Amino acid sequence: MISVGIDSGSATTKAVLVIDGRIAANNIRPTGFDFLSAAKNGYEDALTNAGIDKKDVNGIYATGYGRNSIKFADKAVSEITAHTMGVYHLYPAVNGIIDIGGQDSKIISVSDGKVTDFLMNDKCAAGTGKFLEYTAKALEVPIEELGSLALVSKEPASITSMCTVFAESEVISLRARGFKKEDIAAGLIESIARRVAVMVRQVGLKQNVAFVGGVAKNAGIKVFLEKELNISLYVPPEPQITGALGAALYGVSKKVK
Repeated sequence: MISVGIDSGSATTKAVLVIDGRIAANNIRPTGFDFLSAAKNGYEDALTNAGIDKKDVNGIYATGYGRNSIKFADKAVSEITAHTMGVYHLYPAVNGIIDIGGQDSKIISVSDGKVTDFLMNDKCAAGTGKFLEYTAKALEVPIEELGSLALVSKEPASITSMCTVFAESEVISLRARGFKKEDIAAGLIESIARRVAVMVRQVGLKQNVAFVGGVAKNAGIKVFLEKELNISLYVPPEPQITGALGAALYGVSKKVK
């Protein structure tokens, strides 16, 4: 059974090829302007990496922001369902998921691999990858280094605004007032952790929680979130592909039935 899942996100497109329930290949690439082209190229690269011919693929399943643009997919799967199936496959004990991507945040409550509740913030970029991108630019720090920089701080700056535009202005103001870069970075990440923690508590997650999405690669956010929630978070080796993995596994479950 060969199934491919494609997670068409606002910032990146992920493709995962699954053979008999095992990840055989994955691909992550910028989405750019054309959702369909990014998905097609990611799909073809995953096939090449796994040494699989298109004719041997049993199904293609799309999820994510641009899922309805993936015309060659057999079916579109909701992001909530896809992430839940992907994370549950990796961590069967999980009962909650924090997913922070490029433009939205999702908190999902899980029981025996099924969604029991969820909360989604897709109206504002606050606390998402886009928020980090803009504020890192204002700090003149590569986004990949923002988390490690924050962990050096002894005294995080106070960031009062979670609006991307206003937070960027606040960062510039703090720099002008002589605050250290690491203290501003820590303040930004601490403010994100607090915002996400509020959503987590609303859904009622308390333990066995996984942290996925592109923002999960930021070590600083993981540390600050764990401190805010007073729990340890599961973070997959590649936290960006859980949606694509779940979409592929969805296909497997339907074919098996």
